[in-house]
Amino acid sequence: MKKIYYLKTCDTCRRIMKEVGVDASFDSQNVKETPISSAQLDELKNRTGSYESLFNKRSNVYKSEGLKDKTLSEDDVRSYILKEYTLLKRPVFLFDDAIFVGNAKKDIEALKSYLNK
Repeated sequence: MKKIYYLKTCDTCRRIMKEVGVDASFDSQNVKETPISSAQLDELKNRTGSYESLFNKRSNVYKSEGLKDKTLSEDDVRSYILKEYTLLKRPVFLFDDAIFVGNAKKDIEALKSYLNK
């Protein structure tokens, strides 16, 4: 399995996808057009260990809703991600034996190493 969750209008997602060579062999899901389902989100949580690790704290919604000033439970984070697609940290690359979340340089380097093994 090779799947990517991304946002088509996000320049960073597009740049990373080009850098790592995302092609037709990937199942690509634009989370704005096809929102992530609760089952998909739960699978990602099971792979990463928490909803928090999937939570985009740089989102405008995160800032405008004042979420940084609230104490959020894992269930709260899950609900927010399901309600607002921009709160999913992107891109998310999912493979049979690995997951890579976000656009931090170290994560993208780890993804590139994984793909080049």
